[in-house]
Amino acid sequence: MPVTAKLSRKFYETFGDEIANELVNWFNAVDDAYRSDLKELNQLNFARFDAKLEQRLAQFETKLEQHLAQLERHLMRWMVGLLVPTMLGVIGLAVGVFLRG
Repeated sequence: MPVTAKLSRKFYETFGDEIANELVNWFNAVDDAYRSDLKELNQLNFARFDAKLEQRLAQFETKLEQHLAQLERHLMRWMVGLLVPTMLGVIGLAVGVFLRG
């Protein structure tokens, strides 16, 4: 919401309505230009921030996938490491029960 510059009545009386209005219009034009420039700058900065954030998220996703793959391999080793002795015990028990029986 633009703010319109206003000058005191004494300023108008001293310099006249024409000069005072011209000065007010100039202030408002400068204000509009600065607002426009600031808006454009903010949009550019946000675009850069968004691109950098997207890049960092992609890097994080890649690292996370690598770590999850390592974890999966590690868990698979543990599963096989625990499954083999358990299965050997079950097979040994089954063989013992059938040979005795």
